[in-house]
Amino acid sequence: MQNIYNILNIGFRELKNSLIKNPKLDAEVLLSHVLNKSLKEMIIDNVIKPNNSEINKFKALIERRKLGEPIAYIVRNKEFWNYNFYVDQNVLIPRPDTEVILEQIFKFLDKNQKKSVLDIGTGSGCIIISLAKECPNIYGAAIDISKKALNVAKFNAKIHQLKNRIKFYHSSVDNFFKGKYDLIISNPPYINSFDLKYLEKDIIGYEPLVSLKGGLDGSSILNKVIKKSSSLIKVGGKLVLEIGYNQKYIAMKLLKKEMFYINKIVRDYSNNDRCIVATKL
Repeated sequence: MQNIYNILNIGFRELKNSLIKNPKLDAEVLLSHVLNKSLKEMIIDNVIKPNNSEINKFKALIERRKLGEPIAYIVRNKEFWNYNFYVDQNVLIPRPDTEVILEQIFKFLDKNQKKSVLDIGTGSGCIIISLAKECPNIYGAAIDISKKALNVAKFNAKIHQLKNRIKFYHSSVDNFFKGKYDLIISNPPYINSFDLKYLEKDIIGYEPLVSLKGGLDGSSILNKVIKKSSSLIKVGGKLVLEIGYNQKYIAMKLLKKEMFYINKIVRDYSNNDRCIVATKL
């Protein structure tokens, strides 16, 4: 019977030969998923002897990863802001760079304040759910144009016991008229039509295009989000947006036109412009 290290080596070599970026880590994550053990448990406890069924399941997952399917979709899980979220191909995989949105919110928000929050284009629900987990008096609404994405977000809210604090609406941003909010957050699609075809195969081949496509110049949804936020936000309320690396100036122009004061523009871990914080005048 093969031990952990033999099996990991098989997966590692297969992934490496297929030019997968992080073959060692990916093999470890997939095997820990199959064995239902943490990476730490699995590597420390080297007496674990996977059975044939587990080995075959691991090899099948390795084959999926070789084709480019993202790890998060294979294991149906992604960590974001120290919480675990269910993800599938109906939602964009949460990125570490998007955590910048939450980092900025917690710089101006008292975690015990009662606030109403709207998340436009919620996807997996990771942003508003993480926010609600940290802030016990936050009540929110989350919208998405995709019914399937909304089902994922609702499932995540249920897992995190937040069903009573977040209402979910199947709606485009243009057609949403409910409520006035202290805080609006959004990570809208912002990749322009030209750049779409240059995305890595892990992204373009598997992640939902509706969550990526921002129109010809990448700003068509961003424009709608800012315009609609202007009427849904309270005076003095904050709008926190994720933007593309090259959208700072167009976003600033749109925000000023809709009577927002720009508090700051924040860079991500790769030093690209990533997040705008603005206040409604």
